Amino acid sequence: MTGAKIGAIVMAALLIMYVALLANTGLLLLQDSNSIAKVMGALILVFPVFGFVLVIAELRFGLQIEKLYAKADQEGALPVFDIERRPSGRPMPGEADSVFDKYREQAQLHPDDWHSWLNLGLAYDLAADRRRARAAMRKAIALASAKKPKAL
Repeated sequence: MTGAKIGAIVMAALLIMYVALLANTGLLLLQDSNSIAKVMGALILVFPVFGFVLVIAELRFGLQIEKLYAKADQEGALPVFDIERRPSGRPMPGEADSVFDKYREQAQLHPDDWHSWLNLGLAYDLAADRRRARAAMRKAIALASAKKPKAL
């Protein structure tokens, strides 16, 4: 199990504990005659729902990317980033940019191929551009799921 999976499981467990511990407080505040207490009680009960939805969405995203990554690895379609790295494993400054253009060009040449978008996402991640990495990976997920035959 990877560190990311363990982190996701720990965060989900903490959210469940948070909801369980605060639910009682929220219900008690809803029963109070003070309208401010009622609003606070409602918010205590509603905000964790948003957190739960976000955690589920992140877990789902992670599982989908993991499946695509495994499939691309099985097909031998994962990129090999042959760059100089720091002892921490992060690329040396400017090294990620040297390979990034190649994967961006592949995604532009093959806009309907999920492999190219997954590889672009990995290149963005290598360059520490998480926002664009996630956007490219979401596009890869959408393209891969669109190509799956639908069951009747």
